[in-house]
Amino acid sequence: MPIRFDDHVAIVTGAGGGLGRAYALALASRGARVVVNDLGVSSDGTGSSDAATQVVEEISAAGGQAMANGADVADYDQVTELVAGAKERWGGVHILINNAGVLRDKTFAKMDPADFEFVVRVHLLGSAFVTKACWDGFRDQNYGRVLMTASSSGLFGNFGQANYAAAKMGVVGLAKTLHLEGARHDIRVNTIAPTAGTRMTQGLLPDQAFDAFSPERVTPAALFLVSRDAPSGQIVGAGAGVVQASYVTLTPGVALSDDDLTPDAVADHWGAIASREREIIPTSGGEQAMLIGRTLADAGRPFA
Repeated sequence: MPIRFDDHVAIVTGAGGGLGRAYALALASRGARVVVNDLGVSSDGTGSSDAATQVVEEISAAGGQAMANGADVADYDQVTELVAGAKERWGGVHILINNAGVLRDKTFAKMDPADFEFVVRVHLLGSAFVTKACWDGFRDQNYGRVLMTASSSGLFGNFGQANYAAAKMGVVGLAKTLHLEGARHDIRVNTIAPTAGTRMTQGLLPDQAFDAFSPERVTPAALFLVSRDAPSGQIVGAGAGVVQASYVTLTPGVALSDDDLTPDAVADHWGAIASREREIIPTSGGEQAMLIGRTLADAGRPFA
């Protein structure tokens, strides 16, 4: 059976264009009622437009159901009203895609602290605020699907994007923790790291690649990650029709003796410390201490 979202209400933030618009249209085409949230600003957070209303009109013209919302995701009072409005109109919220974002790219040396704070506030706090506004409802109904938006810049770094990268890696940690906390209520939380030709990436992707990296080529991965049978706790890359899995791993490391616990010893053993042989993919933060215990035991020096 094809994946459907009948009788589900979805909120998509930053859905006035680009990826968010593609997600909203695709969800509606598969039966979801969609709250199209967009503040209507440019990629740096300035200006205004009626972008959300235009997407709602597209959905309505295709026979779907949608409502526009202009809440600022970085304002918790506004997003609680956003969620309340969806519940009042349609009875609940089942799916949240945190997609809203801005860019204020500069090298760290030239970046104003206000630009750093603003980008982190929109991406990281905005994702946390909207998710928090939905969370009690997800718990009460024992069902929720949340998709966070990270970036290859956050996962791997990117020149000139210290603020954006910091926010996006923060989103990954948020998603990993909410995956653990939501599991017993069937709240599944995943992260997508999209590569798409949008207004935010105009000029970053080569012109000849821009069309190949259309938002619609990311959408299938996003919809899978908010479907009823979605996995949880995953980091998924997507772009140009390619879907990838990304992992944060941990090596066993080397147990240094108390007599040799020096910076020099770390340097001497760095090759073995960094070796990816027998690395693991932890499922929670506690596994680091557990792996340390196993490495000590293997060296004949258990905790006890």
